[in-house]
Amino acid sequence: MTGAVPRLVVLRALGLGDLLTAVPALRGLRRAFPGHRLLLAAPAWLAEAAAATGAVDRLVPATAPGRGVPGHIPWAGPFPEHAVDLHGNGEESLRALRALRPGRLYGYAHPQGPAWRAGEHERDRWCRLLSWYGVPADPADVRLPAPQLPSPAPGAVVLHPGADAPARRWPAERFAALGRELRAAGHRVVVTSGPGEGDLARRVAAPGGLERADAPPFCKLAALLAQARAVVVGDTGVAHLATALGTPSVVLFGPVSPRLWGPPRTPRHRVLWHPDRPGDLRPGDPHGPAPDRRLLRISVAEAAAAVAALPPGGRQPT
Repeated sequence: MTGAVPRLVVLRALGLGDLLTAVPALRGLRRAFPGHRLLLAAPAWLAEAAAATGAVDRLVPATAPGRGVPGHIPWAGPFPEHAVDLHGNGEESLRALRALRPGRLYGYAHPQGPAWRAGEHERDRWCRLLSWYGVPADPADVRLPAPQLPSPAPGAVVLHPGADAPARRWPAERFAALGRELRAAGHRVVVTSGPGEGDLARRVAAPGGLERADAPPFCKLAALLAQARAVVVGDTGVAHLATALGTPSVVLFGPVSPRLWGPPRTPRHRVLWHPDRPGDLRPGDPHGPAPDRRLLRISVAEAAAAVAALPPGGRQPT
């Protein structure tokens, strides 16, 4: 009788962008432990995205309000041999993993872990954590495979006006004006939204008679983005999905520097940001109740020019 397959659990119970910035670390773990079953503790709605990474065997549903730490990770069967905290740098997230009684625990808050660096890009941060423990990971390893579904709007420019917090939402009127300008320039334009953002999408699409794709499931959203001409989006999960699919993007930043959460510095991705001082990393509140003033400095003309300057769409190296 064979023994049970050893398990490795990773805690990253956050959003889509958080998952996608952790893909390089997850793949590093997959390569380092090919014989282990890799379980990701994350919100259940991310199961399809987690599977698309090719690194996760199963998602263990785990959530907390806001960006908090789950107080409990549901677990059955043998204890994990390895438990990795990709959630944060506090004792609280380590505590949730310690409760699973792992053979080895990895984390910034662990007494044997590396020092946390506040000014580090999210992709680099988690790869450095693993490297400290002897697990190589490449921060550039972000790409997802091409979706199997066809796009409902191949070649379209996709506008995604939503974000978790108002501080990172460029005004709907500006997205609407940009959509009208892009359509007048000959582009097909599709407005996407997340759950509960239907009214926002309507306010962007209606003035110019633009197409809408309201709260598509991950597979359909990925298919739309993968074959898009470009994506215009704020600092949110859809921006990271565009990066993962190699789709040209214009990403609008406000309260947080793109040095921390931005796309790779290549011609396929253009970042628009107007900080008070160039060295600012977190000049505003990313969870604030109103659009950040730095985000409001981005004009419609600037965004339209950024789209025009992008290279052609299609599956190319990020």
